[in-house]
Amino acid sequence: MKEQIVHIIEDDCAVRESLDLLLRSAGLAPRLHASAREFLECKAEPNGCVVTDIRMADMSGIELLAEMKTRRILLPAVVMTAFADVPLAVKAMKLGAIDFIEKPFDDELMVGSIRAALARNADPGGLDAQVGAARRRLAGLTARERDVLHGLVKGKLNKTIAFELGISVRTVETHRANLMTKTQSESLSELIRLSLLTEETEVG
Repeated sequence: MKEQIVHIIEDDCAVRESLDLLLRSAGLAPRLHASAREFLECKAEPNGCVVTDIRMADMSGIELLAEMKTRRILLPAVVMTAFADVPLAVKAMKLGAIDFIEKPFDDELMVGSIRAALARNADPGGLDAQVGAARRRLAGLTARERDVLHGLVKGKLNKTIAFELGISVRTVETHRANLMTKTQSESLSELIRLSLLTEETEVG
């Protein structure tokens, strides 16, 4: 079996080199690309995964994911950004990203996310098991908690969700905390990914 390559697509040289060092120390095989276009020109083999920044000067991470989909470059992707932007995270995940990580990122979280992407690529059939697991994690939510989740996936602020549901911001915060606990999610991006996997929340 060919070695799985982790394609790092990042226009910040310092971040590229930092990721290169991190992944090599974790026993992974990174390949660095200074831009999305450089990656697209390399004609990557269908093994491995992509780690891409969202905001890049030449072509954004979202544009890259869309282009990969058009070209049928079927590599799972992890996207990273310095800006917490939930609608952008949802858009990236709908285009095939399996995780959305904020900078500065935790090294263990990044390596864990990349290993999950590589596992997905090695065993595409494992997606059914992930969907089943996601459904079980969301099964215990109340109707109100699902309403709050719907708002979060839409990228709405707590105060907006509170206004639309006719409840207080504090109550929204409580429901949000319950969502994280009940689904055993360590981050908002993980919670969003669960929702998208199971199509529990309509995303427009």
